[in-house]
Amino acid sequence: MSTYIYFTKEQREQARRTDLANFLISQGEKVKKSGSEYEWLDGLQKVTIRGHLWYHQYEQKGGDAVDFVRRFYNKDYAEAVEMLLNGSGGQIITSPPIERVHKSFELSPRNDRMSRVFSYLLLTRGVDKDVLFEFIRNRMIYESADFHNAVFVGYDSSGKPRHAHKRGTVTSNPYKGNVAGSQPEFSFHWHGTSDKIFLFEAPIDMLSYISMHKENWKNHSFAASCSVSDRVLFQCLKDNPNIKNVFLCFDNDEAGQTANKRIADKLNIQNEILIPTHKDWNEDLTLSEKGDERICHQVL
Repeated sequence: MSTYIYFTKEQREQARRTDLANFLISQGEKVKKSGSEYEWLDGLQKVTIRGHLWYHQYEQKGGDAVDFVRRFYNKDYAEAVEMLLNGSGGQIITSPPIERVHKSFELSPRNDRMSRVFSYLLLTRGVDKDVLFEFIRNRMIYESADFHNAVFVGYDSSGKPRHAHKRGTVTSNPYKGNVAGSQPEFSFHWHGTSDKIFLFEAPIDMLSYISMHKENWKNHSFAASCSVSDRVLFQCLKDNPNIKNVFLCFDNDEAGQTANKRIADKLNIQNEILIPTHKDWNEDLTLSEKGDERICHQVL
């Protein structure tokens, strides 16, 4: 029978507010600095840490330090509090209250030329030029003036930019990230008029799938969550009540397929999961161009 442990209110609060990055380091874990936050890997899945708070990017769940120890160290509440209070050699570093700072969304300045983006998306990634030029013509893809990133822009229903995803064009240093202040419900997407929408993890996977299924592609709706979130999907369904069929097209790995199933369970309309043959749709595209057999779900 487990022993009852009494904790004062102050002790419980101290444990709850334990700085998780310091705690993990004290446990011999590796954490990676990422802007104002830290990243820790749960297997291959990323967990974002900010002070005493954490968020599992693929499961879309989070909590405080006590929740973290219960979830990832398989402890009950009392064991988790005791572990946190005894961590770091008995000295606990607690996090101050987090002040949410609202960052206004602002697009990076556009470069006068797009030679880097053209080379990267057309030659390295194999995106079809007609597909690429259609998105460029609609001001949805451009090259940034500062770091020559490919920038994928998402607009709201009034045509105002609300989201931007940046992808480095240097293959040896594949930077990617969303612009500060981006609203995930408006991430990179295309509105069509048919009853079908296709949801992807990344803009390049979305462009790759379209490149392999070009016929009448502009009639359909497409969205890239720039993560494994479903927020852009439900915003598109709200903005396009004509959509009756959802195709979930996340990566062919554990995280992607877990997200596919999670989102499918939330939908109350017809849906289907499409799985790329290789890791993702861009691999399917580039390997097929090199002579590899192409096996894709033709549903357009």
